[in-house]
Amino acid sequence: MGKQAKQSEQLARVHANAAGLDIGAREIFGCIPADRDGPTVKRFGTFTPDLYNMADWLIKNGIDTVALESTGVYWIPTFEILEARGIKVYLVNARHIKHVPGRKSDVQDCQWLQKLHSLGLLTASFRPDAEMCQLRAYLRHRAELLRHRAPHVLHIQKALQQMNLQLPQVLKDVMGVTGMAILRAIVAGERNAVKLAQLRNPGCKSSEETLAKALTGDWKDEYLFVLKQSLALYDFYTQQVAACDAQIQQQYATMKPRWEILPSSSLPLTKPQRKKRKNEPALDVRSEIIHLTGVDLVAVGGLSDSLAQTIISEIGTDVSKWPTEKQFASWLGLAPHNDISGGKVLRSRTLPTMNRAGQAFRQAAVSVSRSHSAFGAYYRRKRAQRGPQFAQVTTAHKIARTVYYLLKHRAQYVDIGADAYEQKQREREVNALRKKAAKLGFALVTPEPTEAAA
Repeated sequence: MGKQAKQSEQLARVHANAAGLDIGAREIFGCIPADRDGPTVKRFGTFTPDLYNMADWLIKNGIDTVALESTGVYWIPTFEILEARGIKVYLVNARHIKHVPGRKSDVQDCQWLQKLHSLGLLTASFRPDAEMCQLRAYLRHRAELLRHRAPHVLHIQKALQQMNLQLPQVLKDVMGVTGMAILRAIVAGERNAVKLAQLRNPGCKSSEETLAKALTGDWKDEYLFVLKQSLALYDFYTQQVAACDAQIQQQYATMKPRWEILPSSSLPLTKPQRKKRKNEPALDVRSEIIHLTGVDLVAVGGLSDSLAQTIISEIGTDVSKWPTEKQFASWLGLAPHNDISGGKVLRSRTLPTMNRAGQAFRQAAVSVSRSHSAFGAYYRRKRAQRGPQFAQVTTAHKIARTVYYLLKHRAQYVDIGADAYEQKQREREVNALRKKAAKLGFALVTPEPTEAAA
């Protein structure tokens, strides 16, 4: 029995040359199969020469695939070095392997990783190609810059309020053209409300008299100091965002199209260009995405330039890694998770996730809530059924499936509009009622349209 059990265990091994790595901030423990010469568990440092020595040790022992946990950012240098050496790296979710009692050391962790990986019980997390990872790093850093810049806008508004300068009440955006001109004049030393109001942009809806009245306040030195420093910090982060945009544009220039370009092929823009918002990148992101993917994703309802850019950087241009659109939606965190027992669904919900692409699709779903598009009509129908949160998830799921289809088949999106969608939905409901009536032994009679109805 012992020999048969050993043979069955060998047959069950999926990755014969698998290793497991437990990565920390100061040390890395690696485990290789027990049939190799020398120690099966070895400790390495986290300096770059140590990582090269670890890669040499793995290659010397015939390792062709490695499993490591995606904890923090400590795994990134190891992942990149091993991938460059030709080793297939499985980046696994730590949640999938932590619920096992008795493993209280790094040595046991790396041994457990090696065993699970050799048996094929670990699933690799998705990671786009190197060029997309580089673009994704720039975009994530840009989002962090915008997040750090936002509190300084609140500091500016607070300082204005403390001086009783009611500028936020008369301007839609304090950091707009008129607001920035007035703020810079205040920092430069101007205190005359009438002269400050004359800096009004012609497109501003508030009159000069209203602005002058709102800019009459108590000029205190401590709040002016706060205003000056907050505006300087805002300008600094704005400069950093502009530098990041330049780097993103340079990255786009180095990336080659991921689709076969036909002779004299030009994709029409199926949705008119709109005015760029303040936080959107200065470059023409829509044209770059079309050049890169061959698909105009911005034409999809709800997807702006920045949202489409975020989605492409997170999922890449090749969606074949998800065999079906259902698996794609599940990875995004937009598919329902059903608790089934005894053949009955006890609870259905979407699991919490930090997937950035999924969050972008949710934002797109909210933006179409009032639009006269097919997605807008779908959102309003679902909101009437089960509320806004359900409508947001289901609409995001529908937009994600549309994007998956466009990228997979290199098709162009055409919006049928809310009226056509509602007409098709009515036809589906009528067909369902006709089938139900036939099942009960009745016949559904459609009334003839009257002149008044026509």
